Amino acid sequence: MPTLNYHHLHYFWAVAKEGNLTRAALRLHVSQSALSTQIRQLEAQLGQALFDRVGRTLSLTEAGHLALAHAETIFATGNELLALLRGDSRARVQVLRIGAVATLSRNFQENFVKPLLGRDDVSLTLQSGSLSELLARLRVHTIDLVLSNRRVHGSSEDPWRCRRIARQPVSLVGRPRGRRKAFRFPDELAEVPLLLPGPDNDIRAAFDLMCEQRGLRYRLRAEVDDMAMLRLLARDSDSVALLPTVVVQDELRSGQLVEYGVVPDLHENFYAISVQRHFSSPLLTTLLKQSEADVLGSLSG
Repeated sequence: MPTLNYHHLHYFWAVAKEGNLTRAALRLHVSQSALSTQIRQLEAQLGQALFDRVGRTLSLTEAGHLALAHAETIFATGNELLALLRGDSRARVQVLRIGAVATLSRNFQENFVKPLLGRDDVSLTLQSGSLSELLARLRVHTIDLVLSNRRVHGSSEDPWRCRRIARQPVSLVGRPRGRRKAFRFPDELAEVPLLLPGPDNDIRAAFDLMCEQRGLRYRLRAEVDDMAMLRLLARDSDSVALLPTVVVQDELRSGQLVEYGVVPDLHENFYAISVQRHFSSPLLTTLLKQSEADVLGSLSG
């Protein structure tokens, strides 16, 4: 089997990083025609097109994204080896790229990555997007892990590894009530204004189903997809919010908000989604070893 031509790979990497053949050629001090020839030879060796070419525009194919992720690792490892042998310990930096569903609690995300935040040998990249967008990036290895509140199931085409890393009851939370009586669940649902996750959220769907089954009515003030916004509205209004307490952990600790009560049989699940790789990142191992209490904070239910 012929070996990979790393000279060609380096040319591909430069074009992919620049996003433009002309700029890459200037950077590498070669002609555009020579650069194009090198990339075509690499594509021929790999048996895959790495770029879609539309006029003068180049965009990475799925195979191109995969090749770029491996090229990044290869050249970063080479730089690390060179620096190590030269005695430059500063260059021994491990890179970890994590994607999180945009509506996921920011507190949960911060709790999850907290063990790495004080380390000088770690470069951490955090991305957000929809679950489908993040899985597409995971598929081509441009991120290493996806955090989600929805489970995904693997298949022969998409060998996802999905593990639940935490589970927390969902609560009703609001401002301190002073001398008023404790919140009466479920009687007060029809009396107080509620802040609820949007209709596509699993928590909301389960809450609506519970209310339907029990014949309960509630007074809706706002539907909020983003947990960070739900947190702000709960803090700055007289409404009662339906959410996992990790979302408002700081406000609960400070006393700005209080937990009125846990909604029976209603939970938020937090998942870590990855793909099978020959070499597992020790950084991911560190993060996934954390206890449920660690990632949910001391207020875990």
